[in-house]
Amino acid sequence: MKKIIQLNGVDPIIFAGVNDQNIKIIDTNFDSNIVLRGNKLIVQGAKKDIEKLEILINDVLFTINKKGFIDKTDLGILIHSNSSMKNVSSSSKVESENIILHSHIGTIVAQTAGQKKYFKSVKKNDIVFAIGPAGTGKTFQAVACAVSALKNKEVEKIIITRPVVEAGERLGFLPGDLKDKVDPYLTPLYDALDKLLLKDEMIKYIDTKIIEIAPLAYMRGRTLHNSFMILDEAQNSTHMQMKMFLTRLGVTSKAIITGDVTQTDLGKNEVSGLIDASKVLKKIKGISFIELTEKDVVRHKLVKDIIKAYSKKGK
Repeated sequence: MKKIIQLNGVDPIIFAGVNDQNIKIIDTNFDSNIVLRGNKLIVQGAKKDIEKLEILINDVLFTINKKGFIDKTDLGILIHSNSSMKNVSSSSKVESENIILHSHIGTIVAQTAGQKKYFKSVKKNDIVFAIGPAGTGKTFQAVACAVSALKNKEVEKIIITRPVVEAGERLGFLPGDLKDKVDPYLTPLYDALDKLLLKDEMIKYIDTKIIEIAPLAYMRGRTLHNSFMILDEAQNSTHMQMKMFLTRLGVTSKAIITGDVTQTDLGKNEVSGLIDASKVLKKIKGISFIELTEKDVVRHKLVKDIIKAYSKKGK
């Protein structure tokens, strides 16, 4: 049996160790043949051996994200713990093709059928629209994909943006300067990054503008090469804003657009850029539209019931 394990979000040099010592230690403790090429670990061997090896690899990646490195002692403990397992339960197995990122909080995995389809689509297409209700992981999964691409050196920058549309209040009447007024709208994006990156790492990326979080209006006039672009809450973008965002896409860049068409805060006479794009762009090759439903909700179990109840009333 042959399997490719992606080392998403981890520097392969740290994984391999000095003079490939970590690879050699793992290799001597398993019957499988192990080869590291870039950020891909190619494994050949018996199915049971590979299943245990996958669990060990995930533990190693978690340790690296938590500590920033892994030494011989750590590796020895993990191998001993792994070898004591007689059987690998189905619940402990993680399908490697659904792993989005290895982070300090653990392995980020596409969990539901919709999320798996979403992740697969991001890997295949340069522009992906993820449309669905609250709690389906649209934003978090988009940010995880972007962080993974950055850490794997597939892109040089991450740009995350949202349209600033007020539900009931006007920015001019809120206290503080422009940053104070805008930041509350961007908080969910900071929250997602905070879960996926170590605090110091996140601050460094933001300070050096490797990661930018800004209102959609700040995107005008830019061309973003080798970047991972995310437009969140896209249902609140206008037709012109959506067109403006999509045409920022530069060479070797990717974009994810997320939104919930049932929660638009635009004025009565304004057409949502997300709804408009889903009609205009659906037949273009390289652009994918993924529909998530209440079945993909990963929040509190009551969220599914709430979404169903409002859907029945047509709200």
